[in-house]
Amino acid sequence: MSLQSPLGIKSQSLSLKGPSIKLSEQADNEITLDTFEFEAGPERERFDQFLALRLPRVSLTRLRRAIAEGDAVVNGTSAPKGTRLSCGDRVRLVIVAAEPSATTPEPIPLDILYEDAELIAVNKPAGLLAHPSRTEKSGTLTNALAYYFLQTAGEVIRPGLIHRLDRETSGVIVIAKTARAHRLLSKAFRQRRVVKRYLGLVSGQVALDAGEVEAPIGREATAWPRWRVMSEGRSAHTRYTVRQRFANHTLLELEPLTGRTHQLRIHCAFLGHPVVGDRLYGINQESLAERLGLSHHLLHAYYLAFRHPTTGSELAVTAPLPTALTRALESLKAEEALGRGPQASAGESIN
Repeated sequence: MSLQSPLGIKSQSLSLKGPSIKLSEQADNEITLDTFEFEAGPERERFDQFLALRLPRVSLTRLRRAIAEGDAVVNGTSAPKGTRLSCGDRVRLVIVAAEPSATTPEPIPLDILYEDAELIAVNKPAGLLAHPSRTEKSGTLTNALAYYFLQTAGEVIRPGLIHRLDRETSGVIVIAKTARAHRLLSKAFRQRRVVKRYLGLVSGQVALDAGEVEAPIGREATAWPRWRVMSEGRSAHTRYTVRQRFANHTLLELEPLTGRTHQLRIHCAFLGHPVVGDRLYGINQESLAERLGLSHHLLHAYYLAFRHPTTGSELAVTAPLPTALTRALESLKAEEALGRGPQASAGESIN
């Protein structure tokens, strides 16, 4: 079994480079204004779209509000947002600087695994947030998608995230491009009609070739980590299969049958086999992570399958193994070859 090539779905890597507008920083209790001036070409663009294409870090909603309030003018005069600009028209915008948001386009590279008019599936690298948080407002997958949509569709499309991956978890994540796709895919995820499979390298040799973990997960505000197995938690169910064993590690295929926060990492730790590199649930481990200088845990969402919201046919998307996991497996195989420990394999090996 080779998991390094997608099942009939080719991936393409897009390195998006384009103009970036840096808004002024806003000091405490001080309003900062930015002024932009442009000259229209012969394309007869709409007033609002003209500004959106040239100011990708400013949301279309804010630009339209500026137009309506007279903060954006054509040849010194207010004009409706749908006005078609003539060659040589002078456009001027004065706008209050603002913090980036989830819809702020940012030129961040995307590894696209599949795309059509309704949805897009990307291979999220470890270390990339799926969406802005209270403390980090930019540099996320949604910012990257907003930029990509602006460049390819010529308009601002708000990325419709259906599900999430932890910051340090890599792999397939699907995003809706239309309201209908978002509604139908969200329903499929809620009703557990989506197949999700992960590969995780864990510490120690897992005894059984396959098994299931049913251990409720809840949140305890006064403990750390906050999410943990607890009797009063919500039902959490994970299926696992051994893909390869090494002297002191096991490569598992993991299938979450429920979708709790940090479920796979918590359940692996609950089994006594935390994910390699997991600094939250893998306390006092892991020498392999130190040797390889890992900055994140080795958990990868390699497979996602669901019914397409328009065609109804099954769509299966796979993501190739990330470099860090490949390096870890190669290192363990090299150690076995040098006779540092007997290798015992179960199931199908990863070549």
